[in-house]
Amino acid sequence: MSARHPDTALFVTCLVDLYRPQVGFASLQLLERAGMTAEAPPAQTCCGQPAFNGGDRAGAQAIAKQVIASFAEYAQVVVPSGSCAGMMRRHYPELLAHDPAWAARARDFAAKVVELSECLVQAGINLHMAWPGKVCFHHSCAVLREMEVQGQPLKLLAQVRGLEVTEPVDREACCGFGGVFSVKYPDIAIRLADDKLDDVKASGAELLVAGDLGCLLHLAGRASRRGDPLRVFHLAEVLADQLDQPGIGEGA
Repeated sequence: MSARHPDTALFVTCLVDLYRPQVGFASLQLLERAGMTAEAPPAQTCCGQPAFNGGDRAGAQAIAKQVIASFAEYAQVVVPSGSCAGMMRRHYPELLAHDPAWAARARDFAAKVVELSECLVQAGINLHMAWPGKVCFHHSCAVLREMEVQGQPLKLLAQVRGLEVTEPVDREACCGFGGVFSVKYPDIAIRLADDKLDDVKASGAELLVAGDLGCLLHLAGRASRRGDPLRVFHLAEVLADQLDQPGIGEGA
């Protein structure tokens, strides 16, 4: 008898694949700890967000179709990135709304896309770890506005014994990354990053944590150029107890 096909798939994201693979491994570890059998389909590609944001609608549509087909067999698609999850849940149905062959498939696919912290809270994961430190959690724009995920990451961090969690005073302010925004408007992106880092520094936190690697790479890079001794981690790395590893941007 062949092994049962997993119900849960991890959408790894381009940034995780290229810059921080351990976020993907940590995410799979957490999903399994929450009682799910999960895998990362090898046929997956970019979610199409860069093309979509850049105005290449045809390119974004082609990518969306490829992603939908690659994850067709799974009951849910878990994403350790609010921006990629938001692209797939919010924009795929819009992109393919007028394609008779794909409109219904896009809606069905969007309904099974879930952000990582959202999924773990729904599954009732129990974390058995301790870390006596202070972290500042950054809520990315896409997590807040497109995925409408707010309290879930904080609920998960609250399970870590000894951990003190704080948030930036202006918790809804953008970090300045915004995908292609940071390339088109670098001066504004740098100013926003500086404001966010000043906010984090004022909190007294030892670590900056978020659920979007794009935000974290942007802020870690800016912190390094400023000479700020701030350690930066993805939420999945913290929850999977990987804080003994180099943070994002360390050793680069």
